[in-house]
Amino acid sequence: MAKIAVLGHGVVGSGTVEVLEKSKQSLEKKAGQPLEVKYILDLRDFPDSPYKEKFTKDYGVIVNDPEIDIVTEVMGGLHPAYDYVKAALLAGKSVVTSNKELVAAKGAELLAIAREKNVNFFFEASVGGGIPIIRPLHQCLSADKIMGIAGILNGTTNYILTKMIRDNMPFDTALSTAQQLGYAERDPSADIEGTDACRKICILASLAFGKHVYPDSVHTEGITAVTPEDVEYCENFGGSIKLIGWAQRLDNGKIAVMVCPAFIAGESQLAGVNDVFNAIMVRGDTTGDVVFYGKGAGKLPTAGAVVADIVIAAKSHSSSRTLFWEDSEDQDFVEKPENIVCRHYLRLSGVTKEQAEQTFGNVKYLVRASAPEDELAFITEELSEKECADKCAALSGSTLANIRVLDY
Repeated sequence: MAKIAVLGHGVVGSGTVEVLEKSKQSLEKKAGQPLEVKYILDLRDFPDSPYKEKFTKDYGVIVNDPEIDIVTEVMGGLHPAYDYVKAALLAGKSVVTSNKELVAAKGAELLAIAREKNVNFFFEASVGGGIPIIRPLHQCLSADKIMGIAGILNGTTNYILTKMIRDNMPFDTALSTAQQLGYAERDPSADIEGTDACRKICILASLAFGKHVYPDSVHTEGITAVTPEDVEYCENFGGSIKLIGWAQRLDNGKIAVMVCPAFIAGESQLAGVNDVFNAIMVRGDTTGDVVFYGKGAGKLPTAGAVVADIVIAAKSHSSSRTLFWEDSEDQDFVEKPENIVCRHYLRLSGVTKEQAEQTFGNVKYLVRASAPEDELAFITEELSEKECADKCAALSGSTLANIRVLDY
């Protein structure tokens, strides 16, 4: 029998216990042994819960219980989650988590401890909620050399951008609507400023390229500066604006990683992903482009991914040999943001076409209805971030928008 402790009884934690109990018979067949939730850790009281006898407020009881085989961390945040997870691994217990912040900050260290102790550290639910992506990356696509990953990794921002595109909503109105529907938190900053997507692309890039990519090394922009005017120009471009977390293998041996709003061409498989849905494209040298699509959050989809990891942990007799990446104290393998090259959409005021062409060379102009006479929008050829910034600064007019144009 595999005995389980669940740390946290919030949305995902309660969903995890619910799925384990509701599907107990079929899960035990898949695990090859009985599964029992022995403890649920939470500081709150749940006197009306059918599992009230399982609750504890003392983590020491869990980590020191030799019967506990699997610790499931669904608390979120870095502390005390990191301390609890590390202690569990050092005690020889496998850990399953949905905590993207923890994996993005401490993944390399925790994977190394799991390997040393011959247990597992699984985190399928940390990226994409119920969308399987971690296991496909290190197992199903193991024959491929991963060349790039690009994803719509945050359902809240995707919903807001969808409302701006479909309903012509200003950003503030779209955000308010998302909050009313429960898609956005009261404090939505981690979503709309790109922090959530940054953590997720760091996890994917670390796994795909074999070294730990830390969030501090990733240039991150949110969607707060995207305007209805930019949406109109993007429609003329023939695509959609999405918040994209992307990582790409470069010819110089480094990787480029960024989170930013981006123009995506209409023929891209990412362009038609709307509302709260997520999609992750993996570009391999053998398979080509593979897309994983589905609901990226929610109680039961995320809990389902957590429970799937629990089942696999229960079946495993040793540490995974493929779910691993090296730590990297220096981030020299991550290209400096100013050197990253792509095309740019620029919206300027007080600049003539002649000035634009003298500065940027060959450009593709975009139009929109009711644009002011002194407004100019166009797509540049490929430029580094520094080159684009320097050219914009050299113009006498104002830069109203600078959005990357990505070929995914």
